[in-house]
Amino acid sequence: MSTTTAKQLAREAIEQLPESATVQDVIEEIRILAAIRDGEAAADAGRVKPHDEVAQLLPTWTSK
Repeated sequence: MSTTTAKQLAREAIEQLPESATVQDVIEEIRILAAIRDGEAAADAGRVKPHDEVAQLLPTWTSK
């Protein structure tokens, strides 16, 4: 897992956005990065499902 702090991650994300970025663009970028970080933490903790299992579950998620 990365040792980059959330604050550092946010700063780096903001620096990569164009000067014309809106506040909403900044918020969206930070939300995406937070979701990625949460997913990485879940994977590191073993809270993942194998591809085969997800493939079997997918039809039940989309059938409604």
